[in-house]
Order: sequence, then C-alpha cells, then structure tokens
Amino acid sequence: MTRQTIRSALFVPGSRPDRFAKALASGADTVIIDFEDAVEEPLKRQARENLGAFLTTNPEARLRVRVNSPEHAEHEADLDFCAAHAGVIGVLLPKVESAAQSERAAATGKPVWPIIESARGLLMLAEIALAKGVDRLSFGALDLALDLNLNTGSAAAQIVLDQARYHILVHSQGAGLAAPLDSVYPAISDADGLARTMQHARDMGFGGALCIHPAQVDTIHRALAPDEQTLDWARRVVAADSGGAGAYQVDGQMVDAPVLLRAQRLLALAGA
Repeated sequence: MTRQTIRSALFVPGSRPDRFAKALASGADTVIIDFEDAVEEPLKRQARENLGAFLTTNPEARLRVRVNSPEHAEHEADLDFCAAHAGVIGVLLPKVESAAQSERAAATGKPVWPIIESARGLLMLAEIALAKGVDRLSFGALDLALDLNLNTGSAAAQIVLDQARYHILVHSQGAGLAAPLDSVYPAISDADGLARTMQHARDMGFGGALCIHPAQVDTIHRALAPDEQTLDWARRVVAADSGGAGAYQVDGQMVDAPVLLRAQRLLALAGA
C-alpha cells in the first residue's frame, strides 16, 4: 500500500472556522480539525456545524478530524459526522484504550489514527495496532505524563516517554502501519527546542509530529530532512548499486541490502 508521507499534522480548533483555510494553505502535510481538547464544551456541536459549512463551500478540501474521546457524550455524533463527509479523510481517536474503540471509529469508513496517551493505552498497544482500520499510531506525551504522574521536563520523564515511543514504534512496525507521529510541542515560539525534539523523534524512527501552530510546520520539515552530507552519501550509495545481489563498498564501508534501502529512503524523504 502506498501511503502519503506525513511529517506534519496541524491541529485547528473546530471552533475557529476562520482558521480552516489558512491551515490548509500552511504547507502542513495534513490538517486536523479538532473537536476535542481545543473546543470548549458548549461549542462541541457548533464545531461540527462549522466544519460542515466549510466542507459544503469548499468541496475540494481534504482534512482529518480529531473526534471527542470514546467516553464523551459527543463521540458518536462526531463519528457520524466523519462518516457523512467525503472531505474528512481520516479520524484521530484520542485516549484510545482498546481495539474495539478503534474499530468503532473505523466503521466510519475512514482510516484511524489512535492517539496513545494513557497507561492503559500503552498496555493495549498490541491489540490497538492490529485493529481493523488503524493506519498509523500517534503519541500524546502531555496526557501520558499526566496519567503517569511524571515531572514534565525532567530527564527522568524523558526516559519514560522515550520508552513509550519505543513501544509505539515497535508495534507500528510489527503491525505494518505507517511511521508513527510524535506528540505536539507546546512551546510555540521555541523553534530551537522543537527542532531538537523532532530530530530526536526522527532518530527514534518516527515519521513526523502533530503540531498546534502553522509556524511550527517549516521547523518540523527542516528538522526531519536529511542534511546535504547525508544526501550526498545516499546518492553515491544508490549510484554505485549495480542491481546485483552482492555487497559493494562506498567510502571504504560495506553496502548491502539494508544500507541501500536506507539510502533510498533518505532520498525519497528529501524528494531527491
């Protein structure tokens, strides 16, 4: 299956329809209209109405929706909305803790991205990753840190969160899912911190990240892109491939099938 490369997934509050078109023009790989955390309780239904009106006047628009959690009163209505609109091409499922919850979301006919953000979600990862309709896992580090009573920002908390990332990565690969997406980075003005965080996620095998502001999109893309030295190496590795089954050398180092595949992936990521 050929999947769209997702480096950046930009959240937009469903209560701010004035931002929908701007988000779609931001350069983000995908846009997520948020019906959950970013929308105040009295405005939940209004968020659906806002997006419905936008999709009616912009039938070419393609976006995803983060629905309210499975325990929320608006959850079923959110799923019904997603099923009814062709412009909604995927469902982000927050606070997912079972395969059944994921499969209910998949009944909309849209690919599901579960957000792993609780201890129970981690414990049920194997079932969630293999649930019908799940396309990609994503990570909610802020909620998980709260659930686990971590001291956010500490080295100890980072160790625990990286353990969670490891499990999300392994289960994604084991289930044949697309590369997972890392958590949002809440400090909008801290571009350097975001870049370091994204490079860390990239080195851990994540494909990209959820984000909360258009200003973060370019930083994420640049942080994920291979540098020119790495791209030069990848080009030479691919150019030296004779198409045979044997190993060969580039820069005095052996190149076999896994190394060649890594070089090809780097060039694909860079569009080179």
